[in-house]
This record gives sequence, C-alpha cells and structure tokens, in this order.
Amino acid sequence: MAFSPIKERLNLFDDRMLVRVATDAISVHSQPNDESRIIGQWYRDDLLTVYEEVIAETPAYNPVWYRVWGGFVHRARLQRVELLYNPTQTIFEEGQRYLAEVTVPFSQPMRYSKFYGWEPIYPLYYESVHWVDSVGEGPDGKIWYRIFDELVSVPYYVPTAHLRMIPPKSLAPISPEVEYLDKHVDVDLTTQRVMAYEYEKIVFETVISSGLVYGGNPNGIGTKTPTGKFHIREKMPSKHMGDGSLASDTSAYELPGVPWTCFFTEAGHAFHGTYWHENYGVPMSHGCINMRTHEAKWLFRWLRPVHDGPQLYRRGYGTEVNIFYS
Repeated sequence: MAFSPIKERLNLFDDRMLVRVATDAISVHSQPNDESRIIGQWYRDDLLTVYEEVIAETPAYNPVWYRVWGGFVHRARLQRVELLYNPTQTIFEEGQRYLAEVTVPFSQPMRYSKFYGWEPIYPLYYESVHWVDSVGEGPDGKIWYRIFDELVSVPYYVPTAHLRMIPPKSLAPISPEVEYLDKHVDVDLTTQRVMAYEYEKIVFETVISSGLVYGGNPNGIGTKTPTGKFHIREKMPSKHMGDGSLASDTSAYELPGVPWTCFFTEAGHAFHGTYWHENYGVPMSHGCINMRTHEAKWLFRWLRPVHDGPQLYRRGYGTEVNIFYS
C-alpha cells in the first residue's frame, strides 16, 4: 500500500511513526517484556505504525519498546523509517556522480538485459546512500535514476522519487582547522561507546555496536573488533559491503549503500552508518563499528583525511583511533 500509484505524487510525506522489520521475523508481545505472552509475528520488510514508545525495565541496555497493532515489539531489530518522496533531478554533468539517500522504507531496484528483460534485485533501504550517475527510462516508462555500484558490473535503476540528492554543503568538513595531532577517537568496547576529542576535550560521544566476540563472517574471518591504535585509512560516503551478488536474498550478507564508511584497518574494519538494527550498546557487527546513520555522518565529516567534493573515496593517513576494553 505504501508504494501504490496514489502515493507517487512528489513531496508526499507520511507523518506517522513507522518502523520496518529488519530481520527475518520479530515477535509481538502482550506486554513490553520478553517474558510476556507472544501473540503474533511480523516478518522482514513489514511496516508497522508505532502508537507509543514505551521505556521498560528490560533489557537495561536498550529498554525501548513500541506499542503497535495488537501488542508490543522491542526495537532491537526494527528500523525507524519515513515515507518521503522527492523531486527528480534531470540535469547531470557528463562523468559526474551525485550522492543520494533513500527516503522511503525500501525501494525495489530493477536491472535490464536483452535476454531477461527487467528483473528486480535486492532492495535498497531507508538511509542507505548511493551514487547516481544518470537517468534512464524505467520499467514503467518513467524516468528512473541509474545507480553506480562499485561491485556490480550491470547498472540498475531506482524510481527517482525514492532518492533525495545530498547537498554538497551538508558534507562540509567539521572543524578542519584543528591540527592533525589535536584530534583523536576512543572506542571503549566494554561500555560500547565512541568518543571524539579535540584538544583532549570530548566534542562528540555516543553508543555503538562493535563486533560480535564469538563468530565468523562469511569470509571465515573472526567478527571481534580488533583492539589497539589505528588511523583512518580511507573514507567512502557509500560502500557496498558483500560480494555484489545480484542473486542474494534479503537475509544474505549483501549490504549496498552502507553510508559514511571510515576504514581504520587494512582488513576492512570501519565506522559506518547502520540501517539494519537499533540495538546499540551490545556487539552486533562482523567487526565494524555500527553507528546510527546521522551520527556516522557527523564522524565522517569530522575525521581526517578531509573528504570534499564528489569523491568515491578519500585515502590518507588520518585521525588516530584507539580501541580498548576499559
């Protein structure tokens, strides 16, 4: 219903509080606690209207529950989303790419081949960030954006109303005048917090989710976040994490458009925005530092090397990162 033709008008905004189920399934409880009776389930990409946000006694690290139709759901595996449609940008400079973010709960991209015609691929989710390089005719005969994806050789297309172009001024570096040695970041894996310092004063602090202590990712590499002293090596405003397989289902480790990614190890550990959970305060990742997307964007703008202009990436010996258990 959310993407029915009646909602294709531009600048339409749904002001209800909506959440998307970001895992295979979640349970609906009769009360806001895990011990209460389970009275229903919702499944991946279902959209729920939230009538009330409830602060409960458990779990202590993330005590927020949502009252939805029929009961209560814990927010850990939900993504808070909006439904906002955007005007179409039709003028593109040749060879130029433009950053854009998804502003609907999810968008269904399509790719075209002479043999198969139009085919759907994995969805793009709210707050994910992508590179747009041109426009073309979509399967409905309307103008769609063409997405540049560094891991996918075949271009794919997205309805223009689902993407908001990111103004370059919103990516301006934060306190670039502060000298290199006067900025650093601490990550406390015990408290699951990140702190950014200027002149030894905290200028930013938030809760994060680091890597799972026990486990392995799809490449057979341990998921524990490494400890020690590092430096930012590379910054990418949009990163496709996975192997680029267009045949992957929604539960596979295939994450296109991971926003505001700042790598600090050669193995690929990074700070980045997260659109697949709201369970900060406990380890959740494959080794990276998961952050709320707007907070990851702040850190992206603050960290050195300075990233400016329409750059796919920026490499350099950047801000010091200290990761430890307190």
